[in-house]
Amino acid sequence: MESASVFIDEKIKELGDWRGKTLAKVRTIIHEADPEIVEEWKWMGTPVFSHSGIVCTGETYKNVVKLTFAKGASLQDPSRLFNSSLDGNVRRAIDIHEGDKIDVAALKDLIRAAVALNLKTTPKSRRATSKRTN
Repeated sequence: MESASVFIDEKIKELGDWRGKTLAKVRTIIHEADPEIVEEWKWMGTPVFSHSGIVCTGETYKNVVKLTFAKGASLQDPSRLFNSSLDGNVRRAIDIHEGDKIDVAALKDLIRAAVALNLKTTPKSRRATSKRTN
């Protein structure tokens, strides 16, 4: 059985355009922000980045790469990265369009805040047993 990381590698290669490059770039940023991030492959083809729960997904559409933060509504976003799914009670998303510049420092801060929230709200017994799958 192939690992989620292999599926994500294949997805990036298969896209072969700005979306693949953007997904690869945000994937690198996510791992730089938290080296303990676990990559998962869910919902028939969605890259998922987790640490004691889902941090964010990396979806690709025709005109956008979307990072959806599972608990985004609970996160402070002083740099105003969230620009999509703003009306929901739980999730928030960042839509990245072709040519958009990514604020790397702000994205790393958001990733770290999402991980901290997961760690704060995840029971200790579950945290101790979670394992890397990539």
